[in-house]
Amino acid sequence: MPDLPDLPLSSADRETYRAVASDGAPLDGHDTARLVDLGLIAPNPDQPGQFIAHDPRAAAQRVLAQAQAAITHAVACMAELPAVEGLAPAYDQHRWYSGPVSELLQTRDEMNARIQQALRTASSEMWTAQPGAPVDRDPDVMRVGMERVLELRGRGVSVRSLYNVAVRDHAATSGHLTAAVEAGAEVVTLEEAFPRLVIIDGTHLFIDNCVRPGDDRDSGWHVTDRATVAWAHALCQQLWARGTRWQEGDASSGMLTERQKAILRALEEGEAQHRVGPRLGLSERTVTKELAAARAAVGAQTVYQLMAWWGRRQAEG
Repeated sequence: MPDLPDLPLSSADRETYRAVASDGAPLDGHDTARLVDLGLIAPNPDQPGQFIAHDPRAAAQRVLAQAQAAITHAVACMAELPAVEGLAPAYDQHRWYSGPVSELLQTRDEMNARIQQALRTASSEMWTAQPGAPVDRDPDVMRVGMERVLELRGRGVSVRSLYNVAVRDHAATSGHLTAAVEAGAEVVTLEEAFPRLVIIDGTHLFIDNCVRPGDDRDSGWHVTDRATVAWAHALCQQLWARGTRWQEGDASSGMLTERQKAILRALEEGEAQHRVGPRLGLSERTVTKELAAARAAVGAQTVYQLMAWWGRRQAEG
């Protein structure tokens, strides 16, 4: 590789050049080696200790030629990298490399468009995990969602969805999921917290943006790294095994909502009240409000009385 010039010049170098150009003598104590190497000055053969200044424009042209030669060499090296990487199959052939690839999609529209693109070629399965509390959605959005389920099931694609248990108490979402199940989709509800994600055919993974949390809250990542997608798929299977199938539900007490039952189950398992919210994806204020409503529903004055009532009902059931 061509040698590059020793730049930039220091203020002392510039002062030395000006001194040589003026009277041929460098400043006392100043090094002249860099200026000589650059061709800006040369020793005076007739006067020892004196120097001759050369045209800096000529020196600049020489530096430019050196830099261009170095760039040309670097470009030629980069062009050869694919050939070097092509030797990889000969190295430790027993190793697997899944090819890490991920792309940040910065808006909801970008995420939806990419998911739709992946679904157009889906041939085996789609997993979705929706941990958020249910909200009132536009009927047109829900209609499009149902059309998607019907279209995928018509192509023989398995559709599995995990939801927060609170959706069972939300009329619009509950009706939509019941229709989806009737159309051949599978749905389970979970009482614990879990990540939001979409997996398509075991090759596409869509997840929330945890790398740049200051971005749009609906931004996310499209991941196609084989190992990462497989890990997320295994996680979904574990969550699925712990969930309750939509058709089964939980009718331990018609006096309480599904969300309230989920809170009581968490407390029953020994979870501290302030930790119930993070586990179920609820705020602490919501947990307090739901416990108050549950106490009122069963006539309990305290959470301890409520838990005692809950224990008796569980024993009876």
